[in-house]
Amino acid sequence: MKGDALTAERVYSAKGDSILADELIRAYLPFIRSEASKAVGRIVTDRDDEMSVAMIAFHEAIESYSKLRGAFLSYAAVVLRRKLIDYYRKEKRHANVSSLDEPVQGDRGALGDMLADKTDAYERAGARDATRREIAELTKQLMEFGVTLTDIADNCPKQERTLAACHKALCVAKSNPEFIDELKRLKRLPIAGLSAGSGVERKTLERHRKYLIALMIIYSNGYEIIRGHLKQVFTPPRTEGGAAV
Repeated sequence: MKGDALTAERVYSAKGDSILADELIRAYLPFIRSEASKAVGRIVTDRDDEMSVAMIAFHEAIESYSKLRGAFLSYAAVVLRRKLIDYYRKEKRHANVSSLDEPVQGDRGALGDMLADKTDAYERAGARDATRREIAELTKQLMEFGVTLTDIADNCPKQERTLAACHKALCVAKSNPEFIDELKRLKRLPIAGLSAGSGVERKTLERHRKYLIALMIIYSNGYEIIRGHLKQVFTPPRTEGGAAV
C-alpha cells in the first residue's frame, strides 16, 4: 500500500541512475540478504559470493520493474531467487562447483533436486573462500579507478550488439598490453587506442567505460573465478573464433 507506493517511486527514480540505484541497494541490503538466505536455505553473509549475485539481481529488478508487476519487493524477491537458481545451475555446469541441496522457497523444490551435489564439502568451502578472496581483492583494486562491483552490472551493455562491440575492444586490449599498462598508470580508459584498434565508436566505449575498466582489470590480473562468474551472470557473446572473456 503506502509503503509499496513509496518504494515503487524510488525504484522508478533509480532506473538508469547508478547513484540512486546504489543507494536503493544499500537501503535494502537486509532484505536482499534475507531473500538470498531463503533461496539457498542457509544464512548468507555479505562475504558470500551468493550475496554478490543477489545484489546484481536486485539491481536487475530495479531496471526491469513496472507497477504492472505488483509490489516491487515481491517482484525483486522472485528475480533474486531465479538469479540464484540460474547461478547454481551454471556454476555446476561450467565450473563443477556443487550446488546446495537445501530447500528453495516456493514451488521449485530443493536445489538438490535440480543439481546433483557430488563435490566434497571441503572442496566447496575452499572454492567459496577463494571466491571471497578474489572479490575482496578486486573490490579494493576497482576503488582505485572509482568503480564498484555494482557498476559492472549497471554499466553492462543491455543490447547484444553493443555487448559484442565492447568485447571486441577488450580483445584489442588483450592483444596490446600497452593499453592495459596505460589504464593502470593513468587510471583512465585508453578510449582513443581501443576505438582505433577495434573500429568501435568512441561514444560507445565512453558510455560503457566502467564496464570495460572492470573487464580489463579482471583479465589482466587473473581473477579466474570471477571471470567464470561474469560469464554466468552476463553471458558475453563469443567471438568468431570461439574465444570469450
